[in-house]
Amino acid sequence: MTMSWRFFVHFTHLPLVQRAVYTGTLLTLGLGYAFAMIHVVSSHAGRDGDPMLSVDDIIIAYSGSKDGTHLESALKGPMSNMLPAEENIEIVKWIRAGTDEKAYDGRIKKIFEKRCIACHNNRNPHIPSLEDYEQVMHTAEADTGMNIFTLVRVSHIHLFGLTFIFYIVSSIFSHAYLRKEWHKIVIVSVPFIAIVFDIASWYITKIFQPFAWVVIISGAMMGMSFSIQFFVSIYQMWFYKLPAETAEELDPIIQSSWRE
Repeated sequence: MTMSWRFFVHFTHLPLVQRAVYTGTLLTLGLGYAFAMIHVVSSHAGRDGDPMLSVDDIIIAYSGSKDGTHLESALKGPMSNMLPAEENIEIVKWIRAGTDEKAYDGRIKKIFEKRCIACHNNRNPHIPSLEDYEQVMHTAEADTGMNIFTLVRVSHIHLFGLTFIFYIVSSIFSHAYLRKEWHKIVIVSVPFIAIVFDIASWYITKIFQPFAWVVIISGAMMGMSFSIQFFVSIYQMWFYKLPAETAEELDPIIQSSWRE
């Protein structure tokens, strides 16, 4: 299926101000997407003891770890850089030794007070409080991964946010020229399908761990689609010239639509 010219307006036929708006939008969203990927990696990587992001990290994040606790998983993963390595190791040893309250009062409590409770306190309902022994013990329970309420909260944020992002990017990309129209259809459709699979796989991974691969694959497909749409749009907006035969075919249609 070749490109359908009806209602198609290429970037080169858009006013300069509109291309400037599109460019600013893409650059801002691109920067935001890059920071989002950094956050995803930093918040998941290291849970399995390896600093690189792996499928085991995804499994631990959503399904939990049979060999660890919530606190230990956090210290290996997103919280690993929040305190010196020796203090991190000391807390992990305390957890594995049985979380003795006397040991907590002697040394561990001081580490939490110095490194943790500035954020992990009763004033923030969205993260666990570590202000006293009883609260710490809640995080020292067996790690079962994200609970359903957390998944639901994160799911609706991702569903709305990613849908708006890809709607905006795909709307801009619709002005790009590709010889085969079905190529564009695939590129703009993939991220919306991937969003659904990505969110669904969080829940399924809790009960069927191999589904963690779907989380990774879905994220990769979204990233690939975003990159293609971003770079093709920027390139065609400012540097690309339509093939001569295409421009000749398209110009009368554009002029006719303007007259109408």
